Amino acid sequence: MNNFILGFKFALSYFTILPVKFKENDDLSKKEILSFMLFSLPLLGLVLGFITLVLYHFLADFSWFGAIICAVSYMVLYGFIHTEAIIDVADAIYAKHSGKDAYEVIKEPTIGAMGVLYAFAFFVLKIAGIAYLFLNGYLLEFVSIIVISRLMLLFVIKNFEFKSSFVNQLKDSLSTNIFLSALIIFTLASIVLIGFKAITLTIFAFIFSCLIAIFIKKNVGFLNGDALGTILELNELFLIITLLFYI
Repeated sequence: MNNFILGFKFALSYFTILPVKFKENDDLSKKEILSFMLFSLPLLGLVLGFITLVLYHFLADFSWFGAIICAVSYMVLYGFIHTEAIIDVADAIYAKHSGKDAYEVIKEPTIGAMGVLYAFAFFVLKIAGIAYLFLNGYLLEFVSIIVISRLMLLFVIKNFEFKSSFVNQLKDSLSTNIFLSALIIFTLASIVLIGFKAITLTIFAFIFSCLIAIFIKKNVGFLNGDALGTILELNELFLIITLLFYI
């Protein structure tokens, strides 16, 4: 139980801006803790989703303005960490097309114009998509989408190779039992939230995640943490669009 708590706290501290404290003797490098950290990724979707819904409860009377505030707030809650990944991956793709070392470019602290443009375009589309869901009452669908998108990261980590020591450490720590448990538990949680259309969204998310991972691997030459962030962000936008067609 203690390993699960530490894994969940580690996920909170790494993937959100929510304040988390650790003891000096907490060893976050243990395989069991890293495994539960990954298990906690879709759980973070539930946490961030319901925090956003609580905020929307108080801002719903402001119509589209309240919906936009909540959509931006959701992205603020995870510190835009995954959105930033889009910039790095876009820059790396264009760098490789220009004959540059994509790995060196993706590791540079500076950002390129193409990365900024792609991230801005994505940001506008995602905010518009989330706001549309809120304004039309698809609140639980929003939560389900961000849970499923994070669940798909576990599949990508489990089944693809990475050029990242930290991601490879996570990959080695992710046991099959934890992976299958997360798949079952959070798929069922999504079904409870929005019914059996969650299964359709999960299948689409699975296919889309594989295609994006393959695309990045082909065009950049490798996968790393930035690739995972990009897969998560694109998956959320893809599922929002898919849901709008599906409903």
